[in-house]
Amino acid sequence: MTKSTMLSAALLTIGAEFARTDTSNSYVGIWVTADNRIRHELLPNGRYVEARGERERAYEGRYEVTGTHIEYWDDTGFTADGDFVEPDVLHHAGMVLYRK
Repeated sequence: MTKSTMLSAALLTIGAEFARTDTSNSYVGIWVTADNRIRHELLPNGRYVEARGERERAYEGRYEVTGTHIEYWDDTGFTADGDFVEPDVLHHAGMVLYRK
């Protein structure tokens, strides 16, 4: 294998990894319930942090947005989903969260 082939393979691998982790979308940011008890921070790298009450890092995991639908995979194995019903409104697990 030539150096050029190895370099090309390495660059393709890096590009594929970036494609899997780049979730640049208009929903990145902080989402909160009206009482501010539940807070989701959707990070641009496809990770999220959920705070509940005084627990700032109650849940963490990854997420993917397809259209207006969001899927969550908690690091402990729990899964959930939701839908952005308006640009600044997320319905998730019986809750309504608003863009902060």
